[in-house]
Amino acid sequence: MVISWIFFTLMAAFMQAWRNAFQKQLSTTVDIWGVTLARFIFGLPLAIIYLQCLYIYLPIGNDVHFSTSYWIYIIIAAIAQILATALMVQLFKQKNYAIGVGLAKSEAILAAIIGVVFLSDQLSLFAWFGVLLGGIAVFLLSRGYQFSGFSPKTLIIGVGSGLCFAITSILVREASLELSMLPTIHRASWVLLSVISVQCLFMMFYLGLFSRQTLVALWNRLGLTFKVSLCSFMASLGWFTAMSMISVPIVKTLGQIEIIFSLLISAYFFKEKLVKSEYWGLGLVVLAAILVIWA
Repeated sequence: MVISWIFFTLMAAFMQAWRNAFQKQLSTTVDIWGVTLARFIFGLPLAIIYLQCLYIYLPIGNDVHFSTSYWIYIIIAAIAQILATALMVQLFKQKNYAIGVGLAKSEAILAAIIGVVFLSDQLSLFAWFGVLLGGIAVFLLSRGYQFSGFSPKTLIIGVGSGLCFAITSILVREASLELSMLPTIHRASWVLLSVISVQCLFMMFYLGLFSRQTLVALWNRLGLTFKVSLCSFMASLGWFTAMSMISVPIVKTLGQIEIIFSLLISAYFFKEKLVKSEYWGLGLVVLAAILVIWA
């Protein structure tokens, strides 16, 4: 079980780093809601194919039953993730983008607080220390200590995005727990398909009525749109499966290793060099990851 959730979390973090890079590219020619839809539009057929393959190669005899609570969790989680994504895309347009993204990564800390206050989750002292340390590390890596040009708007957008992502993660886990009649990996796949289905229906309906030119813009960038969807699907598959196995703050703290992948992508493709504070941040991310795994 330990190896499994670590593997799925690392996969999610790696694919999310690529998805963010592709989303930023797409945001130069497509509006916020179009970039948000790009995250889900090809994810729906991929989720259907994945679920079918899962039942072929890992067949089970149990029937699945969806409770009312399950659909409430799914709908709220789907909407929260749409809002979180839209806010993240909005950060791409801010001059102090890096600081905003660092604030958006407060998701792990916010998820821990929400889980403890509202869902009676319990974290050990080591786990809490790891979560807080991870937050500090991401803040350093995003150069959040450089407050020149910092604006309240970036603060609101960044923390708002982190809060919406935290709500999504918590409710995804709660929805998965509602499917207790199924093995963990099957539960996660049903939750993934359900969330993506709601998101695609909602976004296609909205854009079809009010912004058809956005759909045309996505069609014109079909290759990049598919890359965003594929990376997003793989990332969500990793997150949803890992969060079906263990508590959200633990998964999201280890998942902050995503920023290491992002820096490696920047260094390899854009030849950007790390500053001293970023080396400190990398070390803290690794230490936070060790603490939450140990916890």
